[in-house]
Amino acid sequence: MGILNKHAILEKNVTLLAVFAFLVVTIGGLVQIVPLFYLENTIEDVEGMRPYTPLELAGKEIYLREGCYNCHSQMIRPMRDEVERYGHYSLAVESKYDHPFQWGSKRTGPDLARLGGRYSDEWHVDHLTDPQSVVPESVMPKYGFLSDRMLDDGVSLASGMIHAEAIGDIMATNAMVGVPYTEEMLESSRADFLAQGDPDSAGYDDLQARYSEGFGSPEINIRNFDGEPGVSEMDALIAYLQMLGTLVDFSTFTPDASR
Repeated sequence: MGILNKHAILEKNVTLLAVFAFLVVTIGGLVQIVPLFYLENTIEDVEGMRPYTPLELAGKEIYLREGCYNCHSQMIRPMRDEVERYGHYSLAVESKYDHPFQWGSKRTGPDLARLGGRYSDEWHVDHLTDPQSVVPESVMPKYGFLSDRMLDDGVSLASGMIHAEAIGDIMATNAMVGVPYTEEMLESSRADFLAQGDPDSAGYDDLQARYSEGFGSPEINIRNFDGEPGVSEMDALIAYLQMLGTLVDFSTFTPDASR
């Protein structure tokens, strides 16, 4: 008992307590940090992952601007109830090009990690325009104004809109933090931005080559997402939502057993 009571010496001596606390924190920190220097990669690479296309990236920026992340997460945890409801659990690699990532567990609305392809474009237009017309119990606000905010008419940046003239700068900023946008992608950003919302565009094949074939990914969704002329914020947001969770082929995915 005498040895166990020696802690009173530390409790009564501020300097000694500070020294030992520093040693404990230092040892704990080293135990957590040092192993990271011996890892070649903290994210398991999976075939099919690619950076966002210009239109999808604009949709993601709109998603963030409108605060959609406050009610929706994009992280399915490896628990039976979540996997049965939403689909395969989320992989770290699926967020490797997200700045910031959209993880979380608070869900006023459902998780969106596997949303892509589950609903038609028309459903998304109706849902974003008047959520309660599709889901009566929804508390989601209306976003019908997105259809009126055109992204291809050279509007001012001061309006907070992610239009065609600005997307190249946004892509370049993402490239600075590791997103593998090539010089060709940056130079073609405006053309690719407009091409994805126009199925009759002459740049269809070039867009597919840069973002689909170049990364071994599924074909890019190229169509008029909101069914209205021009490229609007509604087009961009739906392009982003329809891509979520579609890049990894989970029918062929096998986790790396060594990790």
